[in-house]
Amino acid sequence: MNVNVDISFKTQIRGYDLTFNSTWGLFSPKSIDAGTRLLIDCIDIHTDDICLDLGCGYGAVGIAMAKCAEPSEVYMVDKDFVAVEYARMNIENNKLKNCHVLLSNGFSHLPDIQFDIIASNLPANIGNELMKIFFNDAKRFLKKNGRLYVVTIAGLKDFIKRNFIETFGNHKKIKQRNTHTVSMAILS
Repeated sequence: MNVNVDISFKTQIRGYDLTFNSTWGLFSPKSIDAGTRLLIDCIDIHTDDICLDLGCGYGAVGIAMAKCAEPSEVYMVDKDFVAVEYARMNIENNKLKNCHVLLSNGFSHLPDIQFDIIASNLPANIGNELMKIFFNDAKRFLKKNGRLYVVTIAGLKDFIKRNFIETFGNHKKIKQRNTHTVSMAILS
């Protein structure tokens, strides 16, 4: 598929200079938004971690994880085919060889893989039921001691805490800023 690039920007993430192409209609097309940047900065990632960027958009979180975890494998999924094409383009732009991008509604089209890290910038408008489904699916796809990181608007922090405790038996607030909170659960 030939994608017309409407927007291109350069940014530094965790010490890496990166270039992103995006387009109108994708989330935060002109720059990495504050919530995504907070999430990226909070992920504790190791070079042997197998990672998943759930709802990758044009690929900011997945590409950051891939840079930090080279040569480990990073999977990126989105239900929007335009986002998937831009994520693929951005992987190529940033010369990464350890990324796989898949068109998938949540976990529905993932291969049978267990992840050390699943990270997502959860949109507030997806609804509580879909978030609960994502958490239960994440539990099935995490390795023992695997970590689920999510960033949400700060107003959802109590919902996330309750549901992480219900699903995983634990919750840790990693960082909170004015508008966003990063939470983590560990599969024990």
